[in-house]
Amino acid sequence: MDHHYSGSYPAARFRFGLYECGDLVGGAVFSHPCSDRLLTSVFDGVEATAAVELGRFVLLDRVPGNGETWFLARCFAALRGRVVGVVSFSDPMPRTLASGAVVFPGHVGTIYQAFNARYLGRGTPRALRLLPDGRVFSDRAASKIRALDRGYVYCVEELLAAGAAPWHYCGDHEGARAWLRIALARVCRVVRHPGNHKYAWALDRTFRSAMAPNAGTYPKRLEVA
Repeated sequence: MDHHYSGSYPAARFRFGLYECGDLVGGAVFSHPCSDRLLTSVFDGVEATAAVELGRFVLLDRVPGNGETWFLARCFAALRGRVVGVVSFSDPMPRTLASGAVVFPGHVGTIYQAFNARYLGRGTPRALRLLPDGRVFSDRAASKIRALDRGYVYCVEELLAAGAAPWHYCGDHEGARAWLRIALARVCRVVRHPGNHKYAWALDRTFRSAMAPNAGTYPKRLEVA
């Protein structure tokens, strides 16, 4: 997902592409989130695997203005009968480089609103660690390094690429934790995030009444970086 601000790829369950004369001009990835509760709290009484998160949704700038809702409608049509609902989030906080240049302006979910999503309020406020290029260095990545869990090497390489001191702590948990503390302080900026906006759609009509209640009017304002 080179064109998505996150620079990462989720745990995909369903993937769809939008093509123009044979060229890939958009993509939608429906994924399983880190926590089952993210889905089961929205669709009461269903298994987590009965719903999905719209983990990535991106179109090239050359796609016409109505392309987002047209593409989303086709994706949902393909998902009906496979899952009962979809949850998605919009991040209203801009991301900047260490220099202050904006790399992601933030969004309030205008496309989701245009596609009649149910608005479910804000996610949990939290502190984010931003790398110099504006990407988030996640708590999960940090915990992998602390415990030297599977996949920790990739997380270490992210910090090394951002300017952290050399790594030589394979198998040394205490050394890994000490290195991580210094690395995070050296290469990451900590910002307060007020929580993403949360949206959902029921693809099966019988589950609309089981959805979490609407949290109010659609948000229209971005946050201040």
